[in-house]
Amino acid sequence: MAEFPQGYRDIPEADRAKAEVFFQRGTAVAGTGNYEYAIEMYLQGLAIDPESVEAHQALRDISLRRKASGGKPLGMTERWKLKKGDDKQNLLNAEKLLAYDPGNTDHMITLLQAAQKAGFYDTVLWIGPILLKANFESPKQDFGKYITLRDVYKSLHRWKLATEACQYAANLRPDDMDLQTELKNLGAMTTIHEGDYEAGDFRKSIRDREKQEKLLEQDRDVRSIDAMSRQIIDAEKEWQADPTEPGKLMKLVELLVKTENPEYENRAIELLQNAYDTTKQFRFRQNIGKVRLYQLQREERNLRAQIAKDADNERIKEEYRQFTIDRAQQELEEYTLWSENYPTDMGIKFEMAKRLFVLERFDEAIPVFQAARNDPKYRTEAGIFLGRAFLAAGFVDEAVDTLKGLIDSYELAGDAKSIEMTYWYARSLEQQGDTASAIKSYSRVAQWNFNYRDVQSRVKRLRSGGASPAT
Repeated sequence: MAEFPQGYRDIPEADRAKAEVFFQRGTAVAGTGNYEYAIEMYLQGLAIDPESVEAHQALRDISLRRKASGGKPLGMTERWKLKKGDDKQNLLNAEKLLAYDPGNTDHMITLLQAAQKAGFYDTVLWIGPILLKANFESPKQDFGKYITLRDVYKSLHRWKLATEACQYAANLRPDDMDLQTELKNLGAMTTIHEGDYEAGDFRKSIRDREKQEKLLEQDRDVRSIDAMSRQIIDAEKEWQADPTEPGKLMKLVELLVKTENPEYENRAIELLQNAYDTTKQFRFRQNIGKVRLYQLQREERNLRAQIAKDADNERIKEEYRQFTIDRAQQELEEYTLWSENYPTDMGIKFEMAKRLFVLERFDEAIPVFQAARNDPKYRTEAGIFLGRAFLAAGFVDEAVDTLKGLIDSYELAGDAKSIEMTYWYARSLEQQGDTASAIKSYSRVAQWNFNYRDVQSRVKRLRSGGASPAT
Protein backbone atom coordinates (compact mmCIF):
# COMPACT_ATOMS: atom_id res chain seq x y z
CA MET A 1 0.00 0.00 0.00
CA ALA A 2 1.38 3.42 -0.96
CA GLU A 3 2.62 5.84 1.68
CA PHE A 4 -0.10 8.39 2.39
CA PRO A 5 0.71 11.98 3.46
CA GLN A 6 -0.21 12.73 7.07
CA GLY A 7 -2.52 15.49 8.24
CA TYR A 8 -5.44 15.21 5.82
CA ARG A 9 -8.73 16.45 7.30
CA ASP A 10 -11.81 14.77 5.93
CA ILE A 11 -15.13 16.62 6.22
CA PRO A 12 -18.05 14.66 7.77
CA GLU A 13 -21.06 14.03 5.58
CA ALA A 14 -23.29 16.02 7.94
CA ASP A 15 -21.12 19.11 7.53
CA ARG A 16 -21.01 18.69 3.78
CA ALA A 17 -24.82 18.64 3.74
CA LYS A 18 -25.01 21.80 5.88
CA ALA A 19 -22.57 23.60 3.60
CA GLU A 20 -24.56 22.63 0.51
CA VAL A 21 -27.46 24.81 1.67
CA PHE A 22 -25.19 27.88 1.49
CA PHE A 23 -23.76 26.82 -1.87
CA GLN A 24 -27.24 26.45 -3.36
CA ARG A 25 -28.22 29.85 -2.04
CA GLY A 26 -25.05 31.35 -3.50
CA THR A 27 -25.79 29.88 -6.90
CA ALA A 28 -29.34 31.23 -6.80
CA VAL A 29 -28.38 34.81 -5.93
CA ALA A 30 -25.48 34.80 -8.39
CA GLY A 31 -28.05 34.17 -11.10
CA THR A 32 -29.60 37.54 -10.24
CA GLY A 33 -26.27 39.34 -10.59
CA ASN A 34 -25.85 39.88 -6.85
CA TYR A 35 -22.27 38.64 -6.93
CA GLU A 36 -21.11 40.04 -3.57
CA TYR A 37 -23.91 38.29 -1.70
CA ALA A 38 -23.24 35.10 -3.65
CA ILE A 39 -19.58 35.28 -2.64
CA GLU A 40 -20.55 35.62 1.03
CA MET A 41 -22.88 32.62 0.78
CA TYR A 42 -20.14 30.48 -0.71
CA LEU A 43 -17.63 31.62 1.90
CA GLN A 44 -20.06 30.71 4.69
CA GLY A 45 -20.48 27.28 3.13
CA LEU A 46 -16.72 26.82 2.73
CA ALA A 47 -16.28 27.68 6.41
CA ILE A 48 -18.21 24.46 7.06
CA ASP A 49 -16.83 22.36 4.20
CA PRO A 50 -13.49 23.81 3.04
CA GLU A 51 -12.83 20.71 0.95
CA SER A 52 -15.71 21.14 -1.52
CA VAL A 53 -13.76 21.49 -4.75
CA GLU A 54 -17.02 22.02 -6.65
CA ALA A 55 -17.82 25.00 -4.41
CA HIS A 56 -14.33 26.46 -4.81
CA GLN A 57 -14.70 26.29 -8.58
CA ALA A 58 -18.24 27.66 -8.57
CA LEU A 59 -17.07 30.58 -6.42
CA ARG A 60 -14.23 31.23 -8.84
CA ASP A 61 -16.67 31.21 -11.78
CA ILE A 62 -18.79 33.79 -9.94
CA SER A 63 -15.73 35.93 -9.21
CA LEU A 64 -14.74 35.90 -12.88
CA ARG A 65 -18.25 36.96 -13.90
CA ARG A 66 -18.12 39.71 -11.30
CA LYS A 67 -14.80 40.94 -12.63
CA ALA A 68 -16.11 40.89 -16.22
CA SER A 69 -19.00 43.10 -15.10
CA GLY A 70 -16.59 45.68 -13.71
CA GLY A 71 -16.15 44.41 -10.15
CA LYS A 72 -13.18 45.81 -8.24
CA PRO A 73 -10.84 44.17 -5.67
CA LEU A 74 -11.53 44.62 -1.98
CA GLY A 75 -10.50 48.03 -0.69
CA MET A 76 -7.91 48.47 2.02
CA THR A 77 -10.56 49.06 4.70
CA GLU A 78 -12.37 45.82 3.86
CA ARG A 79 -9.10 43.93 3.81
CA TRP A 80 -8.29 45.19 7.30
CA LYS A 81 -11.63 43.82 8.51
CA LEU A 82 -10.64 40.25 7.66
CA LYS A 83 -10.12 38.57 10.99
CA LYS A 84 -6.85 36.76 11.56
CA GLY A 85 -6.97 33.22 12.78
CA ASP A 86 -5.76 29.68 12.22
CA ASP A 87 -4.82 28.09 8.90
CA LYS A 88 -8.46 27.49 8.02
CA GLN A 89 -9.32 31.14 8.62
CA ASN A 90 -6.28 32.19 6.59
CA LEU A 91 -7.58 30.01 3.77
CA LEU A 92 -11.01 31.67 3.91
CA ASN A 93 -9.44 35.13 3.99
CA ALA A 94 -7.34 34.32 0.94
CA GLU A 95 -10.37 32.86 -0.82
CA LYS A 96 -12.34 36.06 -0.22
CA LEU A 97 -9.50 38.25 -1.48
CA LEU A 98 -9.16 36.01 -4.53
CA ALA A 99 -12.91 36.11 -5.18
CA TYR A 100 -12.69 39.89 -5.48
CA ASP A 101 -9.43 39.78 -7.45
CA PRO A 102 -9.39 36.41 -9.29
CA GLY A 103 -6.15 37.00 -11.17
CA ASN A 104 -4.00 37.77 -8.13
CA THR A 105 -1.34 35.05 -7.81
CA ASP A 106 -0.28 36.29 -4.35
CA HIS A 107 -3.76 35.42 -3.04
CA MET A 108 -3.53 32.06 -4.83
CA ILE A 109 -0.23 31.21 -3.13
CA THR A 110 -1.61 32.20 0.29
CA LEU A 111 -4.66 30.01 -0.29
CA LEU A 112 -2.47 27.11 -1.43
CA GLN A 113 -0.19 27.25 1.60
CA ALA A 114 -3.03 27.72 4.10
CA ALA A 115 -4.93 24.77 2.63
CA GLN A 116 -1.83 22.59 2.82
CA LYS A 117 -1.14 23.55 6.45
CA ALA A 118 -4.80 23.05 7.43
CA GLY A 119 -4.94 19.57 5.89
CA PHE A 120 -7.37 20.45 3.08
CA TYR A 121 -5.44 18.65 0.39
CA ASP A 122 -8.17 18.48 -2.26
CA THR A 123 -8.30 22.27 -2.11
CA VAL A 124 -4.54 22.31 -2.73
CA LEU A 125 -5.02 20.15 -5.80
CA TRP A 126 -7.74 22.50 -7.04
CA ILE A 127 -5.85 25.80 -6.70
CA GLY A 128 -2.44 24.39 -7.72
CA PRO A 129 -3.06 24.11 -11.48
CA ILE A 130 -4.81 27.51 -11.49
CA LEU A 131 -1.77 29.08 -9.85
CA LEU A 132 0.63 27.32 -12.21
CA LYS A 133 -1.23 28.53 -15.29
CA ALA A 134 -1.64 32.09 -13.98
CA ASN A 135 2.04 32.33 -13.08
CA PHE A 136 3.11 30.99 -16.48
CA GLU A 137 0.83 33.44 -18.32
CA SER A 138 2.02 36.38 -16.25
CA PRO A 139 4.23 38.90 -18.12
CA LYS A 140 6.79 38.31 -15.37
CA GLN A 141 6.83 34.73 -14.11
CA ASP A 142 7.64 34.33 -10.41
CA PHE A 143 10.32 31.67 -9.87
CA GLY A 144 9.49 31.46 -6.16
CA LYS A 145 5.86 30.51 -6.81
CA TYR A 146 6.95 27.51 -8.89
CA ILE A 147 9.26 26.42 -6.06
CA THR A 148 6.47 26.83 -3.51
CA LEU A 149 4.19 24.72 -5.69
CA ARG A 150 6.89 22.07 -6.01
CA ASP A 151 7.42 21.89 -2.26
CA VAL A 152 3.70 21.76 -1.43
CA TYR A 153 3.17 18.96 -3.96
CA LYS A 154 6.14 17.07 -2.50
CA SER A 155 4.62 17.29 0.98
CA LEU A 156 1.46 15.69 -0.45
CA HIS A 157 3.46 12.99 -2.29
CA ARG A 158 2.14 14.23 -5.62
CA TRP A 159 5.38 13.53 -7.40
CA LYS A 160 4.15 14.05 -10.95
CA LEU A 161 2.74 17.50 -10.13
CA ALA A 162 5.88 18.39 -8.17
CA THR A 163 7.97 17.41 -11.20
CA GLU A 164 5.86 19.63 -13.44
CA ALA A 165 6.23 22.65 -11.14
CA CYS A 166 9.96 22.04 -10.84
CA GLN A 167 10.27 21.87 -14.63
CA TYR A 168 8.67 25.31 -14.98
CA ALA A 169 11.17 26.66 -12.42
CA ALA A 170 14.07 24.99 -14.23
CA ASN A 171 12.99 26.57 -17.51
CA LEU A 172 13.54 29.97 -15.91
CA ARG A 173 16.99 28.95 -14.65
CA PRO A 174 18.38 26.39 -17.11
CA ASP A 175 21.92 26.63 -15.69
CA ASP A 176 20.89 25.78 -12.12
CA MET A 177 22.43 22.33 -11.59
CA ASP A 178 20.65 21.83 -8.26
CA LEU A 179 17.32 22.19 -10.02
CA GLN A 180 18.35 19.71 -12.70
CA THR A 181 19.30 17.21 -10.00
CA GLU A 182 15.96 17.84 -8.25
CA LEU A 183 14.15 17.20 -11.51
CA LYS A 184 15.84 13.82 -11.91
CA ASN A 185 15.01 12.83 -8.34
CA LEU A 186 11.38 13.85 -8.73
CA GLY A 187 11.19 12.00 -12.02
CA ALA A 188 12.41 8.87 -10.27
CA MET A 189 9.82 9.28 -7.51
CA THR A 190 7.14 9.71 -10.15
CA THR A 191 8.14 6.42 -11.76
CA ILE A 192 8.28 4.57 -8.44
CA HIS A 193 4.89 5.83 -7.28
CA GLU A 194 3.17 5.98 -10.65
CA GLY A 195 -0.57 5.59 -10.11
CA ASP A 196 -0.49 6.31 -6.38
CA TYR A 197 -3.38 8.70 -5.75
CA GLU A 198 -2.76 10.55 -9.01
CA ALA A 199 -6.14 9.75 -10.53
CA GLY A 200 -8.53 10.37 -7.65
CA ASP A 201 -9.07 12.93 -4.92
CA PHE A 202 -7.82 12.64 -1.34
CA ARG A 203 -11.29 12.02 0.06
CA LYS A 204 -11.65 8.93 -2.11
CA SER A 205 -8.06 7.86 -1.59
CA ILE A 206 -8.19 8.05 2.18
CA ARG A 207 -11.43 6.09 2.32
CA ASP A 208 -9.96 3.40 0.08
CA ARG A 209 -6.97 3.34 2.38
CA GLU A 210 -9.18 2.93 5.43
CA LYS A 211 -10.92 -0.05 3.83
CA GLN A 212 -7.54 -1.73 3.33
CA GLU A 213 -6.54 -1.02 6.91
CA LYS A 214 -9.76 -2.53 8.22
CA LEU A 215 -9.03 -5.73 6.32
CA LEU A 216 -5.54 -5.80 7.81
CA GLU A 217 -6.74 -5.17 11.37
CA GLN A 218 -9.86 -7.24 11.96
CA ASP A 219 -9.29 -7.20 15.71
CA ARG A 220 -10.51 -3.59 15.91
CA ASP A 221 -14.16 -2.58 15.58
CA VAL A 222 -13.45 0.67 13.80
CA ARG A 223 -10.22 1.68 12.13
CA SER A 224 -11.05 5.29 11.43
CA ILE A 225 -13.77 7.22 13.20
CA ASP A 226 -14.51 10.92 13.31
CA ALA A 227 -14.07 13.02 16.44
CA MET A 228 -17.79 13.24 17.21
CA SER A 229 -18.23 9.47 17.07
CA ARG A 230 -15.29 9.01 19.40
CA GLN A 231 -16.85 11.44 21.88
CA ILE A 232 -20.15 9.55 21.72
CA ILE A 233 -18.46 6.21 22.31
CA ASP A 234 -16.51 7.61 25.27
CA ALA A 235 -19.62 9.26 26.73
CA GLU A 236 -21.61 6.04 26.40
CA LYS A 237 -18.89 4.11 28.20
CA GLU A 238 -18.90 6.67 31.03
CA TRP A 239 -22.70 6.48 31.32
CA GLN A 240 -22.80 2.68 31.23
CA ALA A 241 -20.24 2.63 34.05
CA ASP A 242 -22.60 4.78 36.16
CA PRO A 243 -26.09 4.59 34.60
CA THR A 244 -27.84 6.32 37.52
CA GLU A 245 -25.81 9.51 37.13
CA PRO A 246 -28.04 12.03 35.25
CA GLY A 247 -25.12 14.25 34.24
CA LYS A 248 -23.43 11.43 32.32
CA LEU A 249 -26.67 10.52 30.60
CA MET A 250 -27.29 14.13 29.53
CA LYS A 251 -23.73 14.45 28.22
CA LEU A 252 -24.34 11.44 25.99
CA VAL A 253 -27.74 12.77 24.89
CA GLU A 254 -26.28 16.17 24.00
CA LEU A 255 -23.60 14.59 21.82
CA LEU A 256 -26.14 12.36 20.06
CA VAL A 257 -28.40 15.31 19.31
CA LYS A 258 -25.49 17.48 18.17
CA THR A 259 -24.88 15.15 15.22
CA GLU A 260 -28.27 16.12 13.70
CA ASN A 261 -28.43 12.51 12.55
CA PRO A 262 -31.98 11.05 12.91
CA GLU A 263 -30.61 7.67 13.96
CA TYR A 264 -28.58 9.23 16.78
CA GLU A 265 -31.50 11.49 17.73
CA ASN A 266 -33.81 8.50 18.03
CA ARG A 267 -31.22 6.84 20.26
CA ALA A 268 -31.21 9.97 22.45
CA ILE A 269 -35.02 9.91 22.67
CA GLU A 270 -34.94 6.23 23.63
CA LEU A 271 -32.43 6.89 26.43
CA LEU A 272 -34.46 9.82 27.74
CA GLN A 273 -37.71 7.87 27.63
CA ASN A 274 -36.16 5.02 29.62
CA ALA A 275 -34.87 7.51 32.18
CA TYR A 276 -38.29 9.16 32.44
CA ASP A 277 -40.08 5.81 32.80
CA THR A 278 -37.65 4.81 35.55
CA THR A 279 -37.46 8.05 37.54
CA LYS A 280 -40.67 9.89 36.58
CA GLN A 281 -38.59 13.07 36.57
CA PHE A 282 -40.18 15.40 34.00
CA ARG A 283 -36.89 16.96 32.94
CA PHE A 284 -36.15 13.80 30.94
CA ARG A 285 -39.51 14.05 29.18
CA GLN A 286 -38.89 17.74 28.54
CA ASN A 287 -35.61 16.92 26.84
CA ILE A 288 -37.42 14.49 24.55
CA GLY A 289 -39.55 17.46 23.54
CA LYS A 290 -36.47 19.58 22.93
CA VAL A 291 -35.09 16.97 20.54
CA ARG A 292 -38.35 16.99 18.62
CA LEU A 293 -38.31 20.79 18.47
CA TYR A 294 -34.77 20.64 17.05
CA GLN A 295 -36.01 18.24 14.38
CA LEU A 296 -38.79 20.64 13.44
CA GLN A 297 -36.25 23.47 13.16
CA ARG A 298 -34.12 21.36 10.84
CA GLU A 299 -37.13 20.48 8.72
CA GLU A 300 -37.92 24.16 8.38
CA ARG A 301 -34.35 24.92 7.31
CA ASN A 302 -34.57 22.24 4.65
CA LEU A 303 -37.84 23.63 3.30
CA ARG A 304 -36.47 27.17 3.25
CA ALA A 305 -33.44 25.92 1.37
CA GLN A 306 -35.72 24.29 -1.21
CA ILE A 307 -37.61 27.56 -1.63
CA ALA A 308 -34.34 29.45 -2.05
CA LYS A 309 -33.28 26.96 -4.71
CA ASP A 310 -36.63 27.02 -6.56
CA ALA A 311 -38.33 30.30 -5.63
CA ASP A 312 -41.13 29.93 -8.19
CA ASN A 313 -42.25 26.49 -7.07
CA GLU A 314 -45.75 27.01 -5.63
CA ARG A 315 -45.98 23.43 -4.43
CA ILE A 316 -42.97 23.88 -2.13
CA LYS A 317 -44.31 27.23 -0.90
CA GLU A 318 -47.65 25.66 -0.04
CA GLU A 319 -45.87 22.79 1.68
CA TYR A 320 -43.93 25.34 3.73
CA ARG A 321 -47.10 27.25 4.68
CA GLN A 322 -48.77 24.05 5.84
CA PHE A 323 -45.62 23.00 7.69
CA THR A 324 -45.61 26.34 9.55
CA ILE A 325 -49.09 25.62 10.89
CA ASP A 326 -48.33 22.00 11.75
CA ARG A 327 -45.10 23.01 13.46
CA ALA A 328 -46.86 25.64 15.56
CA GLN A 329 -49.46 23.08 16.63
CA GLN A 330 -46.84 20.50 17.63
CA GLU A 331 -44.79 23.11 19.48
CA LEU A 332 -47.89 24.38 21.29
CA GLU A 333 -48.68 20.87 22.51
CA GLU A 334 -45.13 20.46 23.74
CA TYR A 335 -44.97 23.83 25.52
CA THR A 336 -48.41 23.22 27.05
CA LEU A 337 -47.14 19.99 28.57
CA TRP A 338 -44.06 21.76 29.91
CA SER A 339 -46.17 24.54 31.40
CA GLU A 340 -48.36 22.03 33.21
CA ASN A 341 -45.25 20.69 34.91
CA TYR A 342 -43.51 24.05 35.41
CA PRO A 343 -46.48 26.41 35.97
CA THR A 344 -44.38 29.34 37.23
CA ASP A 345 -42.02 29.43 34.22
CA MET A 346 -43.12 32.53 32.28
CA GLY A 347 -40.72 31.78 29.45
CA ILE A 348 -42.62 28.59 28.62
CA LYS A 349 -45.97 30.41 28.79
CA PHE A 350 -44.65 33.10 26.47
CA GLU A 351 -43.62 30.46 23.92
CA MET A 352 -47.11 28.96 24.21
CA ALA A 353 -48.70 32.34 23.52
CA LYS A 354 -46.59 32.91 20.41
CA ARG A 355 -47.77 29.59 18.97
CA LEU A 356 -51.38 30.46 19.80
CA PHE A 357 -50.81 33.72 17.89
CA VAL A 358 -49.49 31.85 14.82
CA LEU A 359 -52.53 29.58 14.96
CA GLU A 360 -54.78 32.70 15.16
CA ARG A 361 -56.19 31.67 18.54
CA PHE A 362 -55.99 35.28 19.71
CA ASP A 363 -58.56 35.08 22.52
CA GLU A 364 -56.38 32.42 24.20
CA ALA A 365 -53.09 34.21 23.44
CA ILE A 366 -54.08 37.64 24.80
CA PRO A 367 -54.29 36.70 28.53
CA VAL A 368 -50.92 34.94 28.35
CA PHE A 369 -49.25 37.91 26.65
CA GLN A 370 -50.76 40.13 29.35
CA ALA A 371 -49.21 37.95 32.03
CA ALA A 372 -45.85 37.78 30.25
CA ARG A 373 -45.82 41.57 29.91
CA ASN A 374 -45.41 41.80 33.70
CA ASP A 375 -42.08 39.96 33.52
CA PRO A 376 -39.27 42.46 32.71
CA LYS A 377 -37.55 39.83 30.59
CA TYR A 378 -40.50 39.62 28.17
CA ARG A 379 -42.13 43.02 28.66
CA THR A 380 -41.31 44.61 25.30
CA GLU A 381 -41.75 41.60 23.05
CA ALA A 382 -44.91 40.47 24.84
CA GLY A 383 -46.29 44.02 24.59
CA ILE A 384 -45.79 44.07 20.81
CA PHE A 385 -47.45 40.68 20.44
CA LEU A 386 -50.29 41.77 22.71
CA GLY A 387 -50.98 44.85 20.60
CA ARG A 388 -50.93 42.77 17.43
CA ALA A 389 -53.22 40.15 18.98
CA PHE A 390 -55.72 42.83 20.00
CA LEU A 391 -55.64 44.24 16.46
CA ALA A 392 -56.07 40.84 14.80
CA ALA A 393 -58.93 39.98 17.17
CA GLY A 394 -60.77 43.19 16.28
CA PHE A 395 -60.04 45.08 19.52
CA VAL A 396 -58.60 48.10 17.72
CA ASP A 397 -58.85 50.66 20.54
CA GLU A 398 -57.11 48.24 22.89
CA ALA A 399 -54.36 47.70 20.31
CA VAL A 400 -53.84 51.48 20.00
CA ASP A 401 -53.66 52.01 23.76
CA THR A 402 -51.35 49.03 24.33
CA LEU A 403 -48.84 49.99 21.64
CA LYS A 404 -48.96 53.70 22.53
CA GLY A 405 -48.11 52.90 26.16
CA LEU A 406 -45.28 50.64 25.06
CA ILE A 407 -43.80 53.28 22.73
CA ASP A 408 -43.98 56.00 25.39
CA SER A 409 -42.04 53.89 27.89
CA TYR A 410 -39.48 52.48 25.43
CA GLU A 411 -36.14 54.32 25.49
CA LEU A 412 -34.23 53.03 22.43
CA ALA A 413 -35.86 54.99 19.61
CA GLY A 414 -34.94 53.67 16.18
CA ASP A 415 -33.82 50.14 17.08
CA ALA A 416 -35.49 47.05 15.66
CA LYS A 417 -38.08 46.70 18.44
CA SER A 418 -38.90 50.40 18.34
CA ILE A 419 -39.51 50.18 14.59
CA GLU A 420 -41.72 47.12 14.99
CA MET A 421 -43.93 48.57 17.73
CA THR A 422 -44.29 51.90 15.87
CA TYR A 423 -45.27 50.13 12.66
CA TRP A 424 -48.00 48.13 14.38
CA TYR A 425 -49.14 51.23 16.23
CA ALA A 426 -49.55 52.91 12.82
CA ARG A 427 -51.46 49.89 11.55
CA SER A 428 -53.79 50.13 14.54
CA LEU A 429 -54.30 53.87 14.04
CA GLU A 430 -55.05 53.28 10.38
CA GLN A 431 -57.60 50.64 11.27
CA GLN A 432 -59.08 52.99 13.87
CA GLY A 433 -59.55 55.63 11.19
CA ASP A 434 -57.02 58.13 12.53
CA THR A 435 -55.32 58.66 9.19
CA ALA A 436 -53.24 61.70 10.16
CA SER A 437 -51.71 59.96 13.18
CA ALA A 438 -51.17 56.78 11.17
CA ILE A 439 -49.27 58.71 8.47
CA LYS A 440 -47.13 60.35 11.12
CA SER A 441 -46.19 57.02 12.68
CA TYR A 442 -45.57 55.35 9.30
CA SER A 443 -43.37 58.31 8.37
CA ARG A 444 -41.34 57.82 11.52
CA VAL A 445 -40.79 54.16 10.62
CA ALA A 446 -39.74 55.16 7.10
CA GLN A 447 -37.21 57.60 8.49
CA TRP A 448 -35.69 54.85 10.57
CA ASN A 449 -35.88 52.08 7.94
CA PHE A 450 -37.23 53.06 4.53
CA ASN A 451 -37.53 49.43 3.38
CA TYR A 452 -39.39 48.13 6.42
CA ARG A 453 -42.28 45.88 5.39
CA ASP A 454 -44.83 47.79 3.24
CA VAL A 455 -44.40 51.18 4.93
CA GLN A 456 -43.64 53.02 1.67
CA SER A 457 -46.79 51.89 -0.08
CA ARG A 458 -48.95 52.61 2.99
CA VAL A 459 -47.66 56.17 3.33
CA LYS A 460 -48.20 56.87 -0.36
CA ARG A 461 -51.69 55.40 -0.34
CA LEU A 462 -52.85 57.27 2.76
CA ARG A 463 -51.40 60.57 1.58
CA SER A 464 -53.18 60.18 -1.74
CA GLY A 465 -56.48 59.55 0.05
CA GLY A 466 -56.68 55.85 -0.64
CA ALA A 467 -58.78 53.56 1.52
CA SER A 468 -57.23 51.39 4.20
CA PRO A 469 -57.08 47.66 3.39
CA ALA A 470 -58.35 45.05 5.79
CA THR A 471 -55.81 44.44 8.53
